[in-house]
Amino acid sequence: MSIQELTDLINRFVSDKGWYEANSRFPQTPRNIATSVAIEAAELLEHFQFTDTPDDRAALADELADVANYLFQLAYLLEIDLEQAILNKLRQNYDRTWE
Repeated sequence: MSIQELTDLINRFVSDKGWYEANSRFPQTPRNIATSVAIEAAELLEHFQFTDTPDDRAALADELADVANYLFQLAYLLEIDLEQAILNKLRQNYDRTWE
């Protein structure tokens, strides 16, 4: 499945929940979604608190999925082609050196 297909599924879910509606309790603004990315990333980090090997891989996978879902939605809301952005960044990183 492509990034675009995943984004379409995420948007269908958000629409079905009514979260794109103007009066939604959960406004899907870029700021709110960017905040959600950070919150979910922190929840991902909790699985690594005081350990290098998380015990609950299913819960870890859920957090990774939450981060990805919000990230794909944010790219959609900001009209960023995430697939192209990833390819561009990989290309840039090949020419980059780290000290």
